[in-house]
Amino acid sequence: MHRHGYKGRKFGRERDQRRALLKGLATSLVEHGKIETTQPKAKELVRYIEKLITKAKRGDLANRRMVIAGLSTQAAAFKLVDEIAPQLKGRNSGHVRVERTRVRKGDGAQMATIAFVDELKPMPKKESK
Repeated sequence: MHRHGYKGRKFGRERDQRRALLKGLATSLVEHGKIETTQPKAKELVRYIEKLITKAKRGDLANRRMVIAGLSTQAAAFKLVDEIAPQLKGRNSGHVRVERTRVRKGDGAQMATIAFVDELKPMPKKESK
């Protein structure tokens, strides 16, 4: 059987489980800035998060709602749109980097870290009166 035309990895999961996995990984990446996972999951996450970052950089209402739908929590979506995306305005693509780290002891899986390429500075919080 040929492999032509089949996009994406299945990870031995059904469609809804795959979507939930990518949503969870993307949310963790936005919240923590850097995460470690298996290399195939990291590579698939790059495709997913790059599209979300592009939408977040536009920042209008429709794109903001798409970002909220693409992440697990609303707080993470607001952080991506309001804090992270403005710091990535200078780039057209390549917002995240995947680096191989180690081989997991239990099953021999290749692990990788995924992190934002640019150094993200925490935005100062505005005091409300």
